[in-house]
Amino acid sequence: MKKNAVFSLLVIVAALGNFVDMYDLLLFTILKKESMMSLGSSDATLLTDSSAVLNAQMIGLLIGGIIWGILGDKRGRLSVLFGSITLYSIANFMNGYVRNIDEYMLCRFIAGIGLAGELGAGVTLVSESLPKEKRGYGVALVAAMGGIGALGAFFTNEIVQNWRLCYQIGGVLGIILLFLRMQVVESDMFRKLKDKHVPQGNLLMLFTNRRRTITYLYSIMIGLPIWLVTGILINQSDRFAKAMFSSSSLQSGRAAMYSYAMIAIGDFGVGYISQLLKSRKKAMLLYYGVTSFFIFLYFSPLNTGDNSMYFICGFLGLSGGAWAIVIMLCAEQFGTNLRATASTSIPNMIRGSLPLMNFFFIQIFQKTWGWGIVKSGMALSVFVIALAMTALSQLKETYGRNMDFLET
Repeated sequence: MKKNAVFSLLVIVAALGNFVDMYDLLLFTILKKESMMSLGSSDATLLTDSSAVLNAQMIGLLIGGIIWGILGDKRGRLSVLFGSITLYSIANFMNGYVRNIDEYMLCRFIAGIGLAGELGAGVTLVSESLPKEKRGYGVALVAAMGGIGALGAFFTNEIVQNWRLCYQIGGVLGIILLFLRMQVVESDMFRKLKDKHVPQGNLLMLFTNRRRTITYLYSIMIGLPIWLVTGILINQSDRFAKAMFSSSSLQSGRAAMYSYAMIAIGDFGVGYISQLLKSRKKAMLLYYGVTSFFIFLYFSPLNTGDNSMYFICGFLGLSGGAWAIVIMLCAEQFGTNLRATASTSIPNMIRGSLPLMNFFFIQIFQKTWGWGIVKSGMALSVFVIALAMTALSQLKETYGRNMDFLET
């Protein structure tokens, strides 16, 4: 199997890593109601309690993204993959033994720190190892396996019917992946850095140069709609359904399952589309046009029942294929000595923005301003999409860019 082939061992192992990453990351969305209720939540406190646990996980991702990103540029991409997978495997296994909501939050926080290193380091390694004409396909394959991993979490829960065991299975999958990783080698681009005597993994370099700072901030902003859709519209789809058409039967876990089935298709498709258009930005604009259309349908009078909500959530997942472009842009925007720092921290800054979006969604729009859940969701969606479109218009096109360059 050729090292620089799309289906090389490197790409396959990185893709399996994202499978396990998304399996563990989305477990809480799928197991939210069952697990929270068993630990003492009630219907009245479920939204607040579940948001607190999800926020703990996302804050862990935010912190972990910075830590693993710096280590990825200083110690190597592989060291991050080994360290992060060990941490989140242990945290997820222990998650099966929590006794209360505080312990649940702690486990999800630690798991979040571990999970933060998986995607960015894997994508950096794949991007640096594949030729530029195959890079889009390789990254898209890695991203698509994340959607399949979320499906794996859903069907595991359907089969075992035990939320504690689902977390333990995730921990075991991580340990198995750890052994597969031992067959993968470090990228040549990173190994060459040893002879160049340049700063590596210096987080401050992102903020000491105006171009890098603006690029970094715009790269975060373009990914916000993905986690608006995943973390709020789909994660709280049962609450929206109750407010919009008085449904008490819609399951947010099932909505997530349909969404991630389509995300897997969308992620793989976006690699082909960006190669066909020879543009990351045009492909992303197309995908966000689809996102905007299905958000409109989500809040429209056409969304009148469980079936229509499941259908719309599914196609919102298809538009979530933009995640593959976001992580490609992250890797392609920055030089080899700062690439892991940027491409690991940016996706987790995007994920870590969910607590802030939840704060506006719940605390400001609903509790302070007195808006209902539907009006709050609509307002937040319009703002986030507008912010992302503005940022995308300001970023440089990176299709076909030579990645063997340094930041000074």
